[in-house]
Amino acid sequence: MDVGGNGSGLPVNNKQRAMLPNKTRGEFTRNQRKDSEGQSEFPDLEFEYSDTDKWAAELSELYSYTEGPEFALNRKCFEEEFRVHVSDKKWTELDEAQHRAHAMRLLDSLEVTAREKRLKVARAILYMAQGTFAECSSEVEVQHWMRYNIFLLLDVGTFSALVELLNMEIDNSAACSSAVRKPAISLADSTDLRVLLNIMYMMVETIQQDDPADKPEWITIKETFRTELGSPLFNNEPISVMLFGMVTKFCSGHAPHFPMKKVLLLLWKSILFTLGGFERLQSIKVRKREELGLPPLPEDSIRVIRSMRAASPPASASDLIEQQQKRARREHKALIKQDNLDAFNEKDPYKADDSREDEDDNDDNDNSIEAETFPLERDEVMPPPIPHPPSERVSFPKGLPWAPKVREKDIENFLESSRSKFIGYTLGSDTDTVVGLPRPIHESIKTLKQHKYVSIAELQIIKEEEFQKTPLSGGEEEVETCATELLYHGILPSLPQYMIALLKILLAAAPTSKAKTDSINILADVLPEEMPTTVLQSMKLGVDVNRHKEIIVKAISAILLLLLKHFKLNHIYQFEYMAQHLVFANCIPLILKFFNQNIMSYITAKNSISVLDFPYCVVHELPELTAESLEAGDNNQFCWRNLFSCINLLRILNKLTKWKHSRTMMLVVFKSAPILKRALKVKQAMMQLYVLKLLKVQTKYLGRQWRKSNMKTMSAIYQKVRHRLNDDWAYGNDLDARPWDFQAEECALRANIERFNSRRYDKSHSNPDFLPVDNCLQSVLGQRVDLPEDFQMNYDLWLEREVFSKPISWEELLQ
Repeated sequence: MDVGGNGSGLPVNNKQRAMLPNKTRGEFTRNQRKDSEGQSEFPDLEFEYSDTDKWAAELSELYSYTEGPEFALNRKCFEEEFRVHVSDKKWTELDEAQHRAHAMRLLDSLEVTAREKRLKVARAILYMAQGTFAECSSEVEVQHWMRYNIFLLLDVGTFSALVELLNMEIDNSAACSSAVRKPAISLADSTDLRVLLNIMYMMVETIQQDDPADKPEWITIKETFRTELGSPLFNNEPISVMLFGMVTKFCSGHAPHFPMKKVLLLLWKSILFTLGGFERLQSIKVRKREELGLPPLPEDSIRVIRSMRAASPPASASDLIEQQQKRARREHKALIKQDNLDAFNEKDPYKADDSREDEDDNDDNDNSIEAETFPLERDEVMPPPIPHPPSERVSFPKGLPWAPKVREKDIENFLESSRSKFIGYTLGSDTDTVVGLPRPIHESIKTLKQHKYVSIAELQIIKEEEFQKTPLSGGEEEVETCATELLYHGILPSLPQYMIALLKILLAAAPTSKAKTDSINILADVLPEEMPTTVLQSMKLGVDVNRHKEIIVKAISAILLLLLKHFKLNHIYQFEYMAQHLVFANCIPLILKFFNQNIMSYITAKNSISVLDFPYCVVHELPELTAESLEAGDNNQFCWRNLFSCINLLRILNKLTKWKHSRTMMLVVFKSAPILKRALKVKQAMMQLYVLKLLKVQTKYLGRQWRKSNMKTMSAIYQKVRHRLNDDWAYGNDLDARPWDFQAEECALRANIERFNSRRYDKSHSNPDFLPVDNCLQSVLGQRVDLPEDFQMNYDLWLEREVFSKPISWEELLQ
């Protein structure tokens, strides 16, 4: 996989570039950034990481701007049906019984055989799910009616009917073969699918929102729906498995007309709703630790991260040259030279010598210079851009943000080295005997044991080893049939294909990807039937295409992270199975490729036209769009979805590499350090923390010179990342003792995973020696045995030969 960028850091490939005006999107975004932030500064980003963005933002991202005219079409279809069956009253003036009666009528009409009639009814239902917006005067009112209508639709059984229709569309071979033959696929090819997916997404997204004003019966409906969505009720599989099937079918090239953005968004929200978000994960973790008799967690990680402050980014070469010129009269030249040397080392070997990229880099460098006047004369890590009172500056009372942790293995290693050093022999895994060791070693062991942390995963591995060793006496394993377990069981047979498909789409949507003829077309549900003819239309489509790709990246990153976290908590080998297939499908270099761009440009990109967003566009009069209004964008200092995607991808990378020496070495081999260090320019504490974690695990392999010339980054790691006692991450001591044998490590892990999967899920291939034997005479004789036809024909001969002609001594039998 080549690692390279398109300079602008924006997702515009060669095919789409033709649609854009002369002024490239990269330049346009850079100018926007300068205007909106003033003096090209990168301030601290006021970003709060959570499961999803605000409800309105999540609803608006479902629709592309090219779908705009369809809102009026949905309204027309609804009103035609409504006038036939109901008087001239408005929907909002009817009572609950009339609402229910009309919803039932629409549901009955959905079962007609005529495709066009069915589509009209589906559009009418979609208009209801969109909040019957023509009768509303504000966005709040639209959202109120959306919630009411959607609970009504769910209560009458609309969702099950939609799943059946969606299945019909997935299996529609005529639509698939016609799409495969078409030279260019557009919005029109996916109309039926889009309408169904829109309704389903609106239902899942709206119902999972918590509202204190909800009626008690609504809360009951919500919990029932959550259970049904995660259970194998639809086609004997959870809804997520069906959507995964759509993703693989799309990537295989058999269904290029599938609206992939909508499928991925519905898949993400279904997983989020049925399995739960980050807070639910935390509560499950606390409960599981209690059940296993483990001590409580040392801290709430979400709370700790939220109270952190961003560090100022490491200076780069041009910053330091300018600082030297500005401060020629100052007496700090030795320090400046050393830092300057560092910055030179940081030049990314993968960056192409492209004038546009240099221009982007210079922009960023200017920003970091202005943000920080004298970075070397004060605290190396904490930034000054926004003045804070002294009490606020100290985020933590005293000391480090995280409680230190120690693994059992660390205590064993420490004792083993101490014993061999002081008394000349070792005792294996004994961590209690301290005979013959000096007093300071006793104190060290006591401190290590105080901070010992046993994870749920460690206990699960030990338990699994016991099951493998003693399959008969180990007893039956009690498997909790939660939503996570049901989902894993459903996706297990095709999990490798699902992971490859998701990464293929992520690669196609990444802004650093070059447009290749053989890559999959993810723009099927955004390109209009007729290509733009004016500059204004081209600009609008350019924004739409970029926004479309950003939303796809957001959905995939969230899906992968949620699955990894839930599987890890449910059983470590479920997590390892998914993680290993991601690694085999080149997920690590793909994420690094994604970050090998001007990351500030990506995070501050303004690929949205707020007046065209739903529900704003359906309740307000649409102003005339001009080039200036398109360029204006919103006034936010960053794009929420892009920052969310970046943090998710960094968290996935951390999950894949944690405690895996061979994968950590992949980070080193793919030269991730300069790429990750550039990502530190984003002044957001959570994103910086996950970048610093990735730098910490590979620090010892980057060489003394790198560590010496990156002291600012080392200092940030020390201040922000959790410490493992006895971890010499800042030194390269054990390099010679740990050869990089990627294959052996991964093969051993794979063998453990396969044993776990076959023991728990593959009942057909269980060992016949371990199957119970029925020795009871009554039950054996009571079983019905189907005899072959030739035996039945010759039954008399068999009786004569085997029974009548053989003498039987009944006395002996009785004795």
